[in-house]
Amino acid sequence: MRKKEELRLKRHKRIKMKMLGTSAMPRLVVHRSLKNISAQVLDDTTGKVLFSLSTKDKALKQKFTSAGNIKSSEAFGELFAKEAKEKGYSKIIFDRAGYLYHGRVKIFADALRKGGMEF
Repeated sequence: MRKKEELRLKRHKRIKMKMLGTSAMPRLVVHRSLKNISAQVLDDTTGKVLFSLSTKDKALKQKFTSAGNIKSSEAFGELFAKEAKEKGYSKIIFDRAGYLYHGRVKIFADALRKGGMEF
């Protein structure tokens, strides 16, 4: 594993210890790679994934020519917020997974707020 990724995982572990997602207020974890972005809504008390979506999904892959940029991150955030609200998840704890809160992660978070998610 590369040094940069090890440091991110170390930060994520430290952050994750301070936040706990419950069924009333689950934790949303975002993961980004160079070409894609994905997010999961987790209930840490039961250890289950409640809802998950990624730009790798067949339905979303057709919408984005390249999912590794800011425009697609914003569109993905709005779509994720819409589908999560339909499933009944509107209040969440946002976990940036050790990534810096800027660029695609920040745009994704802003799009979630624009879509009606509260955190």
